[in-house]
Amino acid sequence: MSEPLWNGIVGIIRWISDHLFIINIILSLLIIFFQRKKPTTVWAWLLLLYAIPVIGFILYLVLAQNFHKERMFKMKEIEGEIKYAVRRQEESIFRKQLRLRNSELKRFEPLILYNLNEGEAVLTDNNDVRIFADGEDKFRELIYEMEHARQYIHLEYYIIRDDELWEKIESVLIKKARQGVKVRVLFDSMGCRGMKNSVWERLRKEGVEVSEFFPALLGKFQLRINYRNHRKIVVIDGRLGFIGGFNIGREYLGKSSRFGYWRDTHLCIEGAAVTSLAVRFVLDWNYAAKENLFLDDSLFEIPQYVRDGRDPVQIITSGPDSKYPKIRDNYLRLIHMAKRNIYIHTPYFIPDDDIKDALIIAAKSGIDVRIMIPCKPDHPFVYWATYSYVGEMIEAGARCYTYNNGFLHSKCLCIDTLVSCVGTANMDIRSFALNFEVNAVIYSAKTTQRLEEIFEKDILDSTIITRKMYEQRGWIVWFKEQFCRLLSPVL
Repeated sequence: MSEPLWNGIVGIIRWISDHLFIINIILSLLIIFFQRKKPTTVWAWLLLLYAIPVIGFILYLVLAQNFHKERMFKMKEIEGEIKYAVRRQEESIFRKQLRLRNSELKRFEPLILYNLNEGEAVLTDNNDVRIFADGEDKFRELIYEMEHARQYIHLEYYIIRDDELWEKIESVLIKKARQGVKVRVLFDSMGCRGMKNSVWERLRKEGVEVSEFFPALLGKFQLRINYRNHRKIVVIDGRLGFIGGFNIGREYLGKSSRFGYWRDTHLCIEGAAVTSLAVRFVLDWNYAAKENLFLDDSLFEIPQYVRDGRDPVQIITSGPDSKYPKIRDNYLRLIHMAKRNIYIHTPYFIPDDDIKDALIIAAKSGIDVRIMIPCKPDHPFVYWATYSYVGEMIEAGARCYTYNNGFLHSKCLCIDTLVSCVGTANMDIRSFALNFEVNAVIYSAKTTQRLEEIFEKDILDSTIITRKMYEQRGWIVWFKEQFCRLLSPVL
């Protein structure tokens, strides 16, 4: 480096150092007055800004961009048909014509209406829902169903690892593409940053269409770190769909020495709700690939269903482009509507004030509130913030558990053995506002009971965190909790 250039860099650093106080004030004003954020989030960013000046603001630019004003997904081509179905169901609800087989579900009609109004989530009542709590079982079924695809396979995942599991899936995708099946793979740039471009090129050469969500700039440099497509969706022939927490990688089969057994929850849905998953995939694909798959009517044909299921299901989605945090609102509404019990599986428990208060009120009102988190962190800051909120739940009378048989990654909320909400969204602020998520709301006592039975079985592999245990935690744990909780709005 030449001496004049070096002197120039040193001069800039000195100028920044001399004017650091004024720079921080200006940057603070920008955060306060030019971004509409919750006060708690603003204070968290200001804390970070003053703890690490300048660098804190650079992190703010990278992590805290607001995309609410940017309407990312458009569906004008089928908007009329969707709105017609929505209005028709709204009319049925208002005229008391909506028929739910279980009369106890009648009280959840306001939630059904909210999802119709805000998310255009049509309720379908002819779905068979299969539950997978083990990675080997889920991927065995996924590969089997893909091998029997006849028209198309649409696969969307946040994380895909280039390992033995992907080799099996890739070989099926290539085989089906050679047979004339239309295969599309949509992956998140941040989640798949470890994948080599040669993998995607190999797929493209075999006729598989591949698209990247929020591509990285300048090679691996990722500007939009926060706004990740966290959805996991597979749709096969419009006949069945997969949704849940498992990504693609050997750790999700329990083969990671770091995590051990991987406990997650995934669903395979067969029925009319699959059309909603098909629409969600196409919306994501159209944005990432700059295409318009809505012109292909064959992707939305209603197939014949083999299993003749009877579960009512709504597919709900949310993301930073949504006006309202719909999945978060569903969690909140379900907690408020609970009368007997609330079961929560979540790897990260960082609720906003409304959800935290709703759970505390429920627990103090005698409702059986149970929350299960992992016994080990995959993200330490998030884990210790989680532990601090768990402490409040224990004080309120909730029963909280740490799952000991490996790592718990399941995202599941069950209410009164009647309604369950399962998908990709964690019980944390990131999933509520920053990530693109998808969940299934299942208005079924049968399916919810099965999910609650799985929860109760997991208790046998868990440790209950008693009030005495929590109060006796060491000062190092206390300090980590307090520090991480301050940053919880931006974690």
